[in-house]
Order: sequence, then C-alpha cells, then structure tokens
Amino acid sequence: MSLFDHLGELRMRIIRSGLAILIGAVLVVAFYDTVLGWLVKPYGDLCRRRPPGYCGDAYDPATDSVSLVFLDPVEGLTTRLRVAFYGGIILALPVLLWQLWRFVVPALHKSEKRYALGFVSSSVVLFLTGGLIAFSTLERALEFLIDWAGADVEGIFQVGAYIRLVTLMVVAFGVGFTIPVMLVFLQLLGVLTPQMLLGAWRYAIVGTFLIAAAITPSGDPISLLALSVPMVVLYFVAILIGRLVQRRRQRAEAA
Repeated sequence: MSLFDHLGELRMRIIRSGLAILIGAVLVVAFYDTVLGWLVKPYGDLCRRRPPGYCGDAYDPATDSVSLVFLDPVEGLTTRLRVAFYGGIILALPVLLWQLWRFVVPALHKSEKRYALGFVSSSVVLFLTGGLIAFSTLERALEFLIDWAGADVEGIFQVGAYIRLVTLMVVAFGVGFTIPVMLVFLQLLGVLTPQMLLGAWRYAIVGTFLIAAAITPSGDPISLLALSVPMVVLYFVAILIGRLVQRRRQRAEAA
C-alpha cells in the first residue's frame, strides 16, 4: 500500500472507532444517574461502615445516601460529558481493539493473523478485570485518603475530582493488566523470548512495583498491592504462554 492508502485506511479506522465511542457515550448519557450512583457506591459504603460524622455533611443517614458537590457552574455539565466519554470508550473497547488489529494485520504474516481473536478478547477481559479490581479497592483507597487528611479536616468531595480519581484508578489498573498481552504478542513476533523475560524476572518484579506505585492515583498500599501482585503473576503467565508457543514451533520445525 502507498502512503496515501495507509492514511486512508487509518482515517477509516479512526472514523469507525469514533462512531463506536459516540454510540457508547450516548448510552451512558441516557443512563447517567444510574451510572453516577454506581460510581458513588464505594463512597456510600464507606460512610455507612464508619462512625457517624466520618463523612461529614456528605452522608445523610435519614436517606442513607451520599452527595457530591460542584463549585463551578459548568462543572456538573463537564462531569457528565466526561463520564459519557470515558464510559463510551469502555463500551467501545472491543471495537477499538479490533480496529487497531485490522490496521496492523497487513504488516503481519499469515501465521500471526490467526491470533486476532485471542488478542482482542484477552485484552478486553484483562482490562475489564483490572477495572473491576480497581473499583473494588476504591472504598479502602478513599478511607486511606480521608484518614490521612487529619482529624480536624472534613471532606466534601467535588464531583469532578471524585470522577477523575475513579477514572484514573480504572485506567491505571486496566492498562497494567493488559501489559502481559503485549509481552505475549512480542514473543509471538520473535522480538522477545521466554528465556529473556525469565532471566529478567527480578528486575521485572521491582519495576512492576515501581510502576504500580507511580500510576496508582490514590497512593494507598492496598491499591498498590492489588495492582502490582496480579501484574507479577500475569508476567509469569505471559512467560509460560510464550514457552508453550516456542516448544510447539520447535516441534513443528523438527517434524
């Protein structure tokens, strides 16, 4: 393909990806109140679990609900648009990964193209798994942040800041969980070998904890361990998959 053909192909993939995100964003806007209530649930669970007054005026025991505030007149609108955009990306994730794969496929050999379904499905599953784990640790992360704010400090969360924290947590965990997929893909292409990854396992473990500490927005130890330990396990799983593929190729060449 010529340069203009590649640009035309890229434009088509971007347009399809944009339409998928737009459709997902419209769905999130249609159910925005339900989505926002689901995002605020960890904060509400924390306020119910801790003694009265722990969350200040944010928690109303009479209605058993928590409330967020906004200080900017346009913050409510921008937060709604931000939630719709991020939610649209998550809903359109299979389409986005498929479009990315279809753009890369022409540069691959026929034997490498058959991994398309596994690449897309495993990336989606791992990203969503990481996001769910991040969401499950959010209550402990909020508790850590509130406790370290001080006894004489009363927290009233802005809706934009709260959504930003949740989004960063989900993205950090999701991306961290999909790194092993890239390691497997590089082994399939021959860029890396299982022996190379296994030989660097000590550096990988230290680097994983450092990366997890850097990308974990809350900075609490529970979220750090919830991200770094599965990443280390998935690192060795990627080595195992690469070794199995390597042995199968060696037997095929011997035959």
